[in-house]
Parts: sequence; structure tokens; C-alpha cells
Amino acid sequence: MYHPGKLTRLVRETDADVVMLSGRYTLLDHTALDELLPVCAERGVSVLAASVFNSGLLATDRPTEGARFDYAPADPQLLERVNRIADVCEAHGVTVPQAAMAFPLRHPAVAGIVVGMRSAQEVRLNTAAFSAGVPARLWSDLRDEGLLDERAPVDVLP
Repeated sequence: MYHPGKLTRLVRETDADVVMLSGRYTLLDHTALDELLPVCAERGVSVLAASVFNSGLLATDRPTEGARFDYAPADPQLLERVNRIADVCEAHGVTVPQAAMAFPLRHPAVAGIVVGMRSAQEVRLNTAAFSAGVPARLWSDLRDEGLLDERAPVDVLP
């Protein structure tokens, strides 16, 4: 589901074991930190973070012309933010897709990620990116640059 508020209600009012959240706990969108992730952690509910590339904006090393966020053209401020994220990633020898897949997994309530792929080539690229190591310092540097919410766990192992 795309709406963290509705999932939060589901977690509070049922005995769900796992929920799938689409695009709301990514490098660009931290809204799941408001209520959903804390409630899931409290109740022992696992989260599958889907759409970690936010409709493709985080699927490449740098945003390209026509890049999309939430299925719409990305606005200039968002493109600038992704370029700033890419600068920090590059300083650590990491690509944006590597960081995009690794980031949600740092939260203790997130049990896994779900990544859509359209071709065998995308499967190969995403598998390699997922398997690559991401230095722990990347997360604190992203936070220091104001690119990660202060509540996002950066000091825990995935």
C-alpha cells in the first residue's frame, strides 16, 4: 500500500505479521518514520519496502531527462536532491541504486525490499547492486548533508 497512515491503522487494529509499503521509506521519502515504522517495530510487524527507486528516479547513478518520481515527471528540486545524494554516494564509491536498495533495510522493522524489473539486464544490474557493500559512513554523511531524516537509523547494521 502507498499510504502509511492506512497501513498504520491496519497494524494497530489487526494481528498482521507483515505489510508492504510502496515508496514511503526510500532515500527520498521518509514519511513512514512518522508513525508506521515505529508502530511496526513496537508490535513486531515486518515491513516489505517496495518501490525503493520511487518510480525510477533512484534507479540510475544520476537522474536522466524525463526522470519520474511517483509516476510523474520529477520536479527540479527533487532532481537537485538526487544529484546531491549521488555526489555523496560517489564519494564513497557507491551508486544511487545501491544506496536506494540498502537504505530501507537499515530500519529494524524492514525485513526486505521489493524491486520491480522489466528485463533480464535489469535483474542482473539490480542483483549486482543489491550485493554490493555500502560503507556505513555513507549514511551519516547523507544525514550530515541534510539528505536523510534525523530519525532514520544510520548506526545499525542491516
